[in-house]
Amino acid sequence: MNRFIALGLAMLAGVAIGATAIQGLHAQAKPPAYYIAMNDVTDQANYVKEFVSKTTPTTQSAGGHFLVRGGAVTGLKGEAPKSRIVITQFDNMDKLLAWWKSPANTDLQQIGDKYATIHSFAVEGAPQ
Repeated sequence: MNRFIALGLAMLAGVAIGATAIQGLHAQAKPPAYYIAMNDVTDQANYVKEFVSKTTPTTQSAGGHFLVRGGAVTGLKGEAPKSRIVITQFDNMDKLLAWWKSPANTDLQQIGDKYATIHSFAVEGAPQ
């Protein structure tokens, strides 16, 4: 009977150590980061053809996940923006800034500027 008690205590200690280690790893994780853009598009056809079609694979290959891509906007308090809204999630701010500063994205931003006035910023999300 003592062997079973010792085995049970050893298993319980292992679970406690594992849970503590996982909690420590979660505490060290960097929070997600969000790229938010409000794009006032002046030439929709070329904006989609020359800019959106190329930014999608570039963003996704850098680890970005589109959460919002120009869907309907409903004003809740005050007037809703008329701009096209884009929200992209990255694992952390370092990855977002690496994507933003990459030569591929820099070149694409120049193309986007021909067809839209783009207002964008990065926001660090809440730790998870």
